Amino acid sequence: MEKSKFNRRDFLSALSLGTGYLMFSNPLTSCSAISADPFQMVKLGNSGLKTTLLGMGTGVHGVRRSSNLTRQHIDESLAVFRHAYDVGMRMFDCADNYGTHPLMAEAFKFIPREVVTVISKIWVRKGSLPEDDRPDSDIVVNRFLKEMKTDYIDLVQIHCMEVGNWTEVYGRQLDILSDLKAKGLIRAHGVSVHSLEAMKTALASDWVDVIHVRINPYGIAMDKPEPEEVVDVIHQLHNSGKGVIGMKLIGGGKYSEDKEKIDNAFRFVMGLKSVDMVTIGFDYIEQIDDYTERMRKVLTEMKNA
Repeated sequence: MEKSKFNRRDFLSALSLGTGYLMFSNPLTSCSAISADPFQMVKLGNSGLKTTLLGMGTGVHGVRRSSNLTRQHIDESLAVFRHAYDVGMRMFDCADNYGTHPLMAEAFKFIPREVVTVISKIWVRKGSLPEDDRPDSDIVVNRFLKEMKTDYIDLVQIHCMEVGNWTEVYGRQLDILSDLKAKGLIRAHGVSVHSLEAMKTALASDWVDVIHVRINPYGIAMDKPEPEEVVDVIHQLHNSGKGVIGMKLIGGGKYSEDKEKIDNAFRFVMGLKSVDMVTIGFDYIEQIDDYTERMRKVLTEMKNA
C-alpha cells in the first residue's frame, strides 16, 4: 500500500485554497463515468451491500435511546426521513443508543423497505443505556427487528469500540452476529470505532464486513488529532475489502456553522480513495438540502479537475 505523502503544513495550505483533495488519488476522479451525484450508488467493500454515497445519520446528540430526532415532534422528524428519501438518500444509520428504531418503523410506511439500506448498532459496554444488563446479540437484534417492524437489518455493528482487544472481549457477540447473518436476519456485520487501536484490530479481523471510521481534515472528534495517522489505516481497511463508512465529517457538529470547513471536509474525505460513503446526522430538512448541494459542488469540482 502506498502511504499518503504530505506534511501537515502543506495539507492545511492546500485546504485553504480549496484543493486538498488533489493531494490524493480518488476513484471518483479517475473514472469519468462516475457522476457528481451525492446519491450515486456505491459498494460497501466486499460486504455485498450497495447504497448511496451520502447517507442519513439519526444520532445527533444520541445517548440513552434519545437523540435530537426523538426529542422533537415526531411529525418534524418523519418529515426529515421523507425528504431524505425523496431527494435520493437510500441509507439510514440508526442505533440502539439513538432511540430511532420506532422512527424508522414509521418511515417504512412511506419508504419501501427493499430499496434502502438500514444500519443499527448494538451497545455492549457499560453505561449509555437505561438498563444495566447487556443481553446477547440475538436477543438485542430480535428486539431491533420488532422495533423497526422489519424482517431483516442490512448491517448491524458493535457500537463505539475503544479497547484494542474488542474482538476478544466481545467474541461471543461476534459469533452470535455471524449466526444471525447465516440465518438472513442481518445481511452484514461490523463495528464502529472510537480509537486507533480499535481500528487496527478491525483491520486484522476477518469478521468485520463494514466499519464506521471518524474522519475529517481537522482531527476534531477523531481517533487521533493528526488525520495523517488515521488515513493510512483507513487506506488499509479499504484495500482489505472492508466497507468503510466515514462519520464525524463535521467534527461531531463542532464546526457546523463554518461553511468553509464543511466544504473542506467534503473535499478531504471525498479526495481519499478509501472511504466508500459518508453519513451526516440530519435534524431538519434545510440541513439535507444544504449539505447535498455542498457535496454536489465538491464532486463536480473533482470530476472536472
